[in-house]
Amino acid sequence: MQQLNDFLSLIDSYIGSAGWFPFTLLGVGLFFTIYLKFPQIRFFRFAMKVVKGKFDRKEDEGDTSHFQALTTALSGTVGTGNIAGVAFAIHLGGPAALFWMLVTAGIGMCTKFVEVTLSHKYREKASDGTMAGGPMYYMKNARFDLFGKRVNMKWLAVVFAIATVLSAFGTGSLPQINSISTSMEATFGIELWITGAVLAVLLGIVIIGGIKRIAAITEKLVPTMAIIYFIGCFAVILANLGNILPSIVAIFADVFTGSAATGGFLGATLAFAFDRGVNRGLFSNEAGQGSAPIAHASAKAHEPVSEGMVAILEPFIDTIIICTITGLTLLSSGVWNEKHINNFQDSDMEILAGTNYTDETEAGITTLSKHITNIEEQPLYSGQLEVSNGKITSAVSVIHARSLAENVEVLNESDQPYTGSISIENGKPQNSSEKFVGQSLVHSAPLTTIAFTKGFFGDYGQYIVSIGLLLFAFSTAISWSYYGDRAMTFLWGSGSVKYFRIVYVAAFFLASFQDTTIIWTLSGITIALMTLPNLVGIFWLRKEMKSTISDFWKGFKKEFPEEKALE
Repeated sequence: MQQLNDFLSLIDSYIGSAGWFPFTLLGVGLFFTIYLKFPQIRFFRFAMKVVKGKFDRKEDEGDTSHFQALTTALSGTVGTGNIAGVAFAIHLGGPAALFWMLVTAGIGMCTKFVEVTLSHKYREKASDGTMAGGPMYYMKNARFDLFGKRVNMKWLAVVFAIATVLSAFGTGSLPQINSISTSMEATFGIELWITGAVLAVLLGIVIIGGIKRIAAITEKLVPTMAIIYFIGCFAVILANLGNILPSIVAIFADVFTGSAATGGFLGATLAFAFDRGVNRGLFSNEAGQGSAPIAHASAKAHEPVSEGMVAILEPFIDTIIICTITGLTLLSSGVWNEKHINNFQDSDMEILAGTNYTDETEAGITTLSKHITNIEEQPLYSGQLEVSNGKITSAVSVIHARSLAENVEVLNESDQPYTGSISIENGKPQNSSEKFVGQSLVHSAPLTTIAFTKGFFGDYGQYIVSIGLLLFAFSTAISWSYYGDRAMTFLWGSGSVKYFRIVYVAAFFLASFQDTTIIWTLSGITIALMTLPNLVGIFWLRKEMKSTISDFWKGFKKEFPEEKALE
């Protein structure tokens, strides 16, 4: 598993985690924000009217209403990114990472407007009578200017569709069930595979019904899960009201310097906070990734711009509202920089040679911080690690979850104190079944779970996280199954969808008991593989996007002369 994670991390370092990726993502969104004169602000109120169906026609073609398309897309984005992703971003980049998540969302509102409009414009009716759309359709059907010739980008459409199928697993299936199962185990003690098996059966039942059943479920599920989650968040925020102002200050104070070390948190540079904030922001709202246009293509509409406007609301709801509330919950509770007892995962753990490390002095923090950020690495331990009655007797220090671990204990398969030797190579246990347990920083869903116990509900707050995560993540898996089957329809026709669904449900089950770090790494890769072709495509069609908006307002003036046009 460690070798696989190292390989995936190497690939991710050249794309999703590369320094140029967030600049590319934000650059395209910022370009369209200026080029189209801030549509995410100008069209926001108008988008609310569209969602309510004010401008609908009875003869509009499609499978879902505007609201159902919005909730389907939201169910695909409101998931582990809001609960586990925010916690992961703050764990890696500190409070400043949340600021960059919000910036990504603000710019992403415009990006979603563009990609949904263009994708809806070129949607098609599939052989089974349902609507099929998404970036692969505008790439195939639109005409691009290339060296004076008008050509399509079908080859780019194929790349995007393949990436969408991969991302259905890397974004929609694997990390979702993994976060659900680990949360259910931590809260209720339910075995990982049991959670995976039960939800895999339910998932199969839902997705067999196609987009109409999915939309019918998500339009009820999304509002319900949001209300439950907000109750839990505000129970923590209001219980720690005195920490709200310092938390808000922390988000903005270190934006251009990086987050300073505090508690068990060893600090993060500006570049790292920016990179993690943008990366997790994209994972949360998926702006520019090209996933939401697939859901919006099913909406009943006679022209594409109004559906693009509906998409503006997604990043606002998903990231600016929900992620901000999650971030304030984590920061006000104070748990994000505290060490908690947890089971160590091999991919999050390193064993350093020597015991002269500390996080209680400035010099010690600097040394450890440089090590975890790969600026100046410390010697890793190799050899036999001696353990007596659960206590490590060799001269080593343990790093886990980017923090110096304390009170480390080694347990055998029966969860009893272990005595013996463990082979260590380059800081990693080799073929060992023993478990390392101790105090360290916590990230992802377990961190949010701990935060929810710091509110008015006390320990019962963890149940809200588990229920919220179950609903959020499961709805995401449902929506992403639809994204994947539309990509399969594009590549190999409607007949291929049933095979995709079988593999999708099976992978959903298997991911319930796999290493979370590997799954997060895989999701980063698949996000990038979808995003890059989509960004290239929408930028190439920038002039067509502008003319499409202009044509929309011309028609709107004639049809609704009493309404104010927002050209």
